[in-house]
Amino acid sequence: MKKTYYLFNPGRLSRKDNTLKFIPVDENGREGTPKFIPVEGVSDLYCFGSLDANSALFNFLGKAGISVHFFDYYEHYTGSFQPKEYLLAGKMQIQQTKHYLDGERRLKIAKKFIEGSAFNILKNLRYYHNRNKDLEAQLVKIQELNSKVGSTQAIPELMGIEGNIRQTYYSAFDTIINEHAMEGRSMRPPLNEVNALVSFGNMLCYTQCLDQIYHTQLNPTISFLHEPGYRRYSLALDLAEIFKPILVDRVIFRVLNKKEIQSKDFDFHVNRVILKESGKRTFIKAFEERLAETIAHRTLKKQVSYKHLVKLECYKLSKHLLEMETYQPFKIWW
Repeated sequence: MKKTYYLFNPGRLSRKDNTLKFIPVDENGREGTPKFIPVEGVSDLYCFGSLDANSALFNFLGKAGISVHFFDYYEHYTGSFQPKEYLLAGKMQIQQTKHYLDGERRLKIAKKFIEGSAFNILKNLRYYHNRNKDLEAQLVKIQELNSKVGSTQAIPELMGIEGNIRQTYYSAFDTIINEHAMEGRSMRPPLNEVNALVSFGNMLCYTQCLDQIYHTQLNPTISFLHEPGYRRYSLALDLAEIFKPILVDRVIFRVLNKKEIQSKDFDFHVNRVILKESGKRTFIKAFEERLAETIAHRTLKKQVSYKHLVKLECYKLSKHLLEMETYQPFKIWW
């Protein structure tokens, strides 16, 4: 089974027959022990250190269908190498564009993304509220905000409700997490440990959604909730809204409350906090474990991993755009 590989160290990546050869290089230019990765076992690569590679390697990766996602020192997602879009279809492109251009149809889909996101957020809050965490105020406020989604008439109005839901939700983190305070959401840069984990986890969720979109006929640049823009895959942002509470937030609560990640796993600067490599490795391990977890799917009547649930969401959206069935967002039922 193919898997994701994470490259934390700077180094050189090259092709060695039908294998990827990675040579880590330290800050003084000294080479470490080469690592060999059989290409048939790779689904994608995440590069957190500087990577030295040439066009021949990327031609090889493209033919093998391997995506490469790049991140800078401050954990910001900077871009992706995506193989040729072999599944893109003209009919889907036309239908996706039509739904975006039609304000009513676009708004209908955008509302579904918020509906799924709010439902999964409320599930998280109820889970901890039932475990002696007093989250009644946040539950009431988010339910009130969610009740307004159906009557919204424009995307900016909908985005405003979504922002208020998130703000209320994040205010509950200080109650859910035992020994760390979030103190409100801070981004670019994150100002404390919890915000650093949220930013890092959201980035992983975004790229996970992007990867699954790539394996369908959907175009990742045409979105419905977030405004499409230059040089960004905004449809992945749409889908990530549904899955961040499930894939990211639950992992954050786990690694902090179980002390798998502690303050020693962060670098503290004057105006920002970022994860050290030890923290990244621990969080990614927990994130991968979450993706690999399976649930009994009520419709498919079989065990399905959380990772596959993201791809199923893409398929459901595709069917909606092709007017085969009405899109319903994924909602936790357990």
